[in-house]
Amino acid sequence: MAELRSSRVTVRAIAAEAGVSIATVSRVMNGHEHVASDTQELVRRAIERLGAPAPARRGASGGAIYVRCPYVLTDYFGVIVSSIAETLDLHGRRVVLSAGDAARRPGVLAGLAQESGLAGAVLILPPEPATELEALRARGLPFVVVDPSSPLSRDIASVSAANLTAARSVTAHLVQLGHRRIGVIGGPTEWLATQSRLAGHAAALAEAGLLPSPALLRAIEPTADRGYEAAGDLLDLPERPTALVAFNDKAAVGALRAAYERGLRVPADLSITGFDDTDLSRSTVPRLTTVGQPLEEMGRMAVSLLMRLLDRHTVDTLHVELATHLVLRESTGPVPRG
Repeated sequence: MAELRSSRVTVRAIAAEAGVSIATVSRVMNGHEHVASDTQELVRRAIERLGAPAPARRGASGGAIYVRCPYVLTDYFGVIVSSIAETLDLHGRRVVLSAGDAARRPGVLAGLAQESGLAGAVLILPPEPATELEALRARGLPFVVVDPSSPLSRDIASVSAANLTAARSVTAHLVQLGHRRIGVIGGPTEWLATQSRLAGHAAALAEAGLLPSPALLRAIEPTADRGYEAAGDLLDLPERPTALVAFNDKAAVGALRAAYERGLRVPADLSITGFDDTDLSRSTVPRLTTVGQPLEEMGRMAVSLLMRLLDRHTVDTLHVELATHLVLRESTGPVPRG
């Protein structure tokens, strides 16, 4: 029987032939030193048996991956960036990191496709409008967006958490505890995550026959100080809320401080929830009820999608939403009587 040969073989085909993972094949192809010699031999023999050259990838020989996070690398962004860097290392890829305020300079995306030695990019919560991302895609640089700030077209790869479902579970938890007047300390109104979480909040209220009140919503930059100010504003209303839903754990910490200064006990007088399940949420008194986001998996999934794009695999699902989970702790309790 004649053997079918191709002028090009994919990493997936090599991995299947050698009986190893795609990541292992990528490490061997990129000359990564932390691969056992017998494993390297398995991969090389698989390539020979398939009778075709290794996959032609943009910047295949040491092509770097540009990782951009135009924010301070705190516990949230730092976890995502670390996961991306570690996963790229497994694939034998060098990382070019741009982070903090310096990464916000105008026109940074426009010049990426012309950067020599770049194979692709991972962009974390890019502040640019979707039109700039569309333009970057049209220039031919493969990239994946982590936690997009605005809706993206179907052909731009992205990874995010299931924000709507997560917010719905938080509000549903509070409703089950008897809360009806729930204040929301949301993120910037233009962020997709904010919009999705508000939709989830409204859905949970609707299930209880309630409507969200604009008077109980504050949109902030999600920091502890802004959370403190927003919570104070809500708690000083003539009819204050019995619970506060914060955009993240930092804003929730600010809300805890505002409650303390007003002599309110949490959760006896006021319930407070966070979001992200960072170390901060476990360091407060009381500890925060929050939402666990799969931050490390978001980074790993972004790299996985990017590697598939670089290998020119067919990718049917470009928009990936990862499941979250509600973490119940001591900062939430039954609605106070009276």
